[in-house]
Amino acid sequence: MSKWTANDIPDQSGRTILITGANSGLGLSSATTLAAKGARILLACRSAERGAAALDQVVRAATAEPPELVTLDLADLSSVRKAAEDIRERTGDKLHVLMNNAGVMGLPLRRTADGFEAQIGTNHFGHAALTWLLMPALRATGAARVVTLSSLAHLRGGLRVDDPNFELRRYDPATGYGQSKLANLLFAFELNRRLGKAGSDVLSVAAHPGFTKSELSTNMARARGSRLLERGSELVNRVISQDTATGTLPQLYAATMPDVRGGEYFGPSGVLELFGSPRRARASANARDQVLARRLWVVTAELTGVTPDPS
Repeated sequence: MSKWTANDIPDQSGRTILITGANSGLGLSSATTLAAKGARILLACRSAERGAAALDQVVRAATAEPPELVTLDLADLSSVRKAAEDIRERTGDKLHVLMNNAGVMGLPLRRTADGFEAQIGTNHFGHAALTWLLMPALRATGAARVVTLSSLAHLRGGLRVDDPNFELRRYDPATGYGQSKLANLLFAFELNRRLGKAGSDVLSVAAHPGFTKSELSTNMARARGSRLLERGSELVNRVISQDTATGTLPQLYAATMPDVRGGEYFGPSGVLELFGSPRRARASANARDQVLARRLWVVTAELTGVTPDPS
């Protein structure tokens, strides 16, 4: 896959692709690229205003079916359930790709509508619930894919399955973000193992963007109320980060290429997986811990109240 670019994406005509967090950054770039390749894109966004602006951009890029906007707040399980019902109805229970792209990073301690710490609540619990609820639509299409976005931050630490929401320990934003991104990988790999055991042809894969210009760091600074940090983030994005279009390549490869196998993980090919064209990436030993993954699977089902699929 050396020097692979978005130009190498196969024709996506006839495929329906749902992208969470599609109103900006990696999600919007992915939506625009895949719409230009003929896919029907569902943009799942929390903000109706920002979603409408993103929809206009994707409409201009679309070469086949017009894109559609779906209201989804991953930090509210009632919204996740409503969105899943809406998506299944709109698609006639046929979804080819679910791209779990949305995320928050480095927030001060906040709780979701369901009482979860906001980073793991949005990045993992919300996406896991959505994935399980949409599994019937994914199974119905044949060789569908779930692409879950992780981060190099997953390498930084572990996951307290007994305290994912920082109720027993002191909260640290970086620790919270790292464990949420580790949870993303653990979930993606465990989902693929269970799909295989169930005899399903749905694939679960993961990707990360390396060091890419996005709104995550800027939003983090705004959430902390620091104008200085916000300006610093904008400077780093401008000077050091790779552009968003390049950063989307690992997740686009994972979503579209025929040589992708379940359980694989894709990231940039450059030094330390920070920059460059996509390749198969390195996951930490913690991310490959099947005992930890099974425990997280059970805890996620208990906390969200959503029945896992496959069980």
